[in-house]
Amino acid sequence: MTHLQESTARAAAVARSAPGRVALQWLNFLGLVALVLAMALPLQAQDRPVSFADLADQVSPAVVNITTSTTVSTNLDQTMPQLPEGAPFEDFFNDFFNRDGGRSQPRPRQSQALGSGFVISADGFIVTKNHVIEGADEIEVEFFDGTRLDAELVGTDSATDIALLKVEGDRELPFVPFGDSEAARVGDWVLAVGNPLGQGFSVSAGIISARGRALQGNYDDFIQTDAAINRGNSGGPLFNMSGEVIGVNTAILSPNGGSIGIGFAMSSHVVERVIYQLREYGETRRGWLGVRIQDVTADVADALGLPAVEGALVTEVMDGPSRAAGVESGDVILSFDGGEVADTRDLVRRVADAGVGREVDVVVFRDGEQQTLQVTLGLREEERLVPAAGSNQSEEPEAGSQILGLDVVALSPEMRNDMGLDAGVNGLVVRAVEPGSDAEAKGLRAGDVITEAGQAPVSSVDDLRAALDSARDAGRRTLLLMVRSGGDPRFVALSIE
Repeated sequence: MTHLQESTARAAAVARSAPGRVALQWLNFLGLVALVLAMALPLQAQDRPVSFADLADQVSPAVVNITTSTTVSTNLDQTMPQLPEGAPFEDFFNDFFNRDGGRSQPRPRQSQALGSGFVISADGFIVTKNHVIEGADEIEVEFFDGTRLDAELVGTDSATDIALLKVEGDRELPFVPFGDSEAARVGDWVLAVGNPLGQGFSVSAGIISARGRALQGNYDDFIQTDAAINRGNSGGPLFNMSGEVIGVNTAILSPNGGSIGIGFAMSSHVVERVIYQLREYGETRRGWLGVRIQDVTADVADALGLPAVEGALVTEVMDGPSRAAGVESGDVILSFDGGEVADTRDLVRRVADAGVGREVDVVVFRDGEQQTLQVTLGLREEERLVPAAGSNQSEEPEAGSQILGLDVVALSPEMRNDMGLDAGVNGLVVRAVEPGSDAEAKGLRAGDVITEAGQAPVSSVDDLRAALDSARDAGRRTLLLMVRSGGDPRFVALSIE
């Protein structure tokens, strides 16, 4: 019993024992309380939908089932039984599979896959996932009313796993609009519609469990939901309660392959931009800054004198927009195009969305101060990995030394050649790492190459000692090292206390 109910019950008892006029006043009070309760209960009930039927009726005509067909060639060696040499039927099978002088080959077979999608325009543009239609020879779309149409592929984006299809019909098609996934809140109701396990049109409801999830892509911005999503739901829409698409169902987290209430939908904030470019150009055109970056940790922030753990730390500047604008390795990008940068993932997404050829302001933290640089963004190519030129090489070999739990020696020309490093790479080679040291905890391993210490190049053990002394004199608790592991650069902050 609630506190309000207890109070009402006590008031009723008093009313029954009070004189006539007082009792009438108490009864009037009780009537008012009852009215308030009667008005409050429906308002509470409105927070939970009585039914999703109207919403399902509204959006289902724009959701489609997608069936793809792929011709798979069959190799003779794959179809012929593998018999041990000298088996009784070996000659029989050899004669059967090699009749006509081996000209007879097994017929190609058809492989089919199922998925979901949704119509975004009356003239027949359809959104789905790239992995649903990838490699397909034929794509067929089935609508809610049973109509089937062949679809043509307009374009795909493997980075976000999004594909755009087009169908031609003799009438305008029902479609659904995109909604604002940025306005969606954890706890909001959502509806997933699609073709799970080939069962046809199916609706499941749940809430948004989390936002901003990342799985493995650079541009990931997933909405997590407990609405049931299964195989075949891929490419289907995730609706808000206004019938707007705020996500495209993509994947589930499950130990058994079935839904356990952890599903992911790529946010409409990402999908809308991809679809716009696929419609305009047939491909995506993302902005490119021309830097390698890593997240800023507390140790790195201390080593740099950065007031807060924020931004994206530049580990390498490539030959491109950033180098032309004066960005340097060791800079921390704090702001991009007028907005603060939280971390590397935030920066990658915003650069990609900023567009090609635009000049934007980039605020970097360097040598204890902020500087604003103007960078004209280039066109990102996923395979573009052009390393920056190095400094002059050091030819003099040097004895090894133990520093900060590391056994290091100057990089010689022979070592550089054996390790496959560029001629311009100089530094110290890690020969061993002390067990239990901070260096081991931070992931340094034998074979790593230290090229900078305290944001200054090092080519000798004396250079490293000098950087260590400078950090101590400045009151730092950590020393920032630039480390190349397998050729890829990263910054590591080692404790010097």
